[in-house]
Amino acid sequence: MIFLAAGGTGGHMVPAHALAGELRSRGHAVKLVTDDRGARIPGLFDGIETHILPAGRLGGGLFGWLKAGRSVLAGRRMAKGLYREARADVVVGFGGYPAFPSLLAASSLAIPTIIHEQNALLGRVNRMVAGDAAAIATAYAHVERLKPAFADKTVLVGNPVRPSVAKLGEMPFPLFDDYAPLKILVTGGSQGASVLGQVVPAGLGALSPSLRLRLQVVQQCRPDDIDAVRAQYQSLGIPAELMTYIPDMPDKLADAHLVIARAGASTIAELTAAGRPAILVPLPSAADDHQTVNAREMAAAGGARMIAQADFTPDTLARQIEALAADPQALANAASRSLSVGRPHAARDLADLVERIANGRSPLLVGSTLEPRKASAAPANGVAA
Repeated sequence: MIFLAAGGTGGHMVPAHALAGELRSRGHAVKLVTDDRGARIPGLFDGIETHILPAGRLGGGLFGWLKAGRSVLAGRRMAKGLYREARADVVVGFGGYPAFPSLLAASSLAIPTIIHEQNALLGRVNRMVAGDAAAIATAYAHVERLKPAFADKTVLVGNPVRPSVAKLGEMPFPLFDDYAPLKILVTGGSQGASVLGQVVPAGLGALSPSLRLRLQVVQQCRPDDIDAVRAQYQSLGIPAELMTYIPDMPDKLADAHLVIARAGASTIAELTAAGRPAILVPLPSAADDHQTVNAREMAAAGGARMIAQADFTPDTLARQIEALAADPQALANAASRSLSVGRPHAARDLADLVERIANGRSPLLVGSTLEPRKASAAPANGVAA
């Protein structure tokens, strides 16, 4: 029996969901332990037995730490009961506070654990449990705050994405020429982003009339913002499909020529697996500024342009879009460069690692030194970081 410990946000739940699908396709029994927020994310873990555990969030002064400590201990106790009853073989944690008590419980019972780090900077919970883990799976070749002492159990696998997203990288980039519509997808992650609702419509409205008339926009908005964003697009005469959650993300990605987004780990994993160019606006309040760190690889490859939120203005956005759309080949070049750093087989490679650990084998066997695909050559007019 394989337990997956994830929760809180889609950034933790989506890769866990992708791994669950791969493991089940191989005949493994899988259970999920999560918190109430993770369990509410729609479209994930259908048909998989799910257990909601108290987790607590570390911090908030002495009272906050005491309250979190009680929740962690309660979650650890419940997880130990689940593992004994199901005879757990391995527990895979995806970071975040909901994974913490589950991983502590596994270590106390000498059940091997694997932690998966989606970001280019090792998160707080993963830093606390890395020493006890049998293996550390990473999404990036270089992960900040990962101790060199753990190199012998660290495996580069990438960040698992849904098969429907991975398949997009095998398909041609959508046709874009001097006459075709320019299809833009705007997403702020599972909760949307107010700054995108404030800046993007005005930025698209500042485009040259010939380009503005060719726009087709799909945008995710926060519930509190969607009416104002809709009114702004209507006043600009720009056709826009707005929603608070995008249930058919693979279909929206398939149509998109350009994505404007935050730089969350799952967002970048899907963009690079699908081969979609992007304008990335890292969330400045993200812990340890990890979204900026996440965006660097894609930007350095030429698959994205990164704009700090302080510099993210309508005029700056408009100029970046016009530079990309001025040459029809530029977007295709950027798509190729995005794809060059994608790891679409991350779910397969992580499942291989889980099987090795469950069978008592070393994490550093064949397939443990996976490298990103080499960047393909692109003309000089390709997108620069």
